[in-house]
Amino acid sequence: MSLSQLTQEIMQQAEKKGFGTKPEDINVAEKIALIHSEISEAFEAYRHKNMNGKDGFEEELGDAVQRILHLCGIFDIDIEQSIIKKIEANKDRKWEWDKMNENHN
Repeated sequence: MSLSQLTQEIMQQAEKKGFGTKPEDINVAEKIALIHSEISEAFEAYRHKNMNGKDGFEEELGDAVQRILHLCGIFDIDIEQSIIKKIEANKDRKWEWDKMNENHN
């Protein structure tokens, strides 16, 4: 199933469950906070070595992606094309790792 197809499925579920399907139906800040919440839950699951199953790393990442796709559906964002454009932009991008506080091998 493509990301576009998943988005359509999520939007059908959103309509059925009353999660909002149009910008005027939602609070964008709340939706972004909920995405952040799922990412934080994924981090906690990872920290506790809970990779699979209920409330596991895998499930929480799935929740985050589902919430992101819901927001994309609401705003009619073709996320597949957005990802492809970003991948292309990053091909020639240079990171100055010595100026960043991240590990780089």
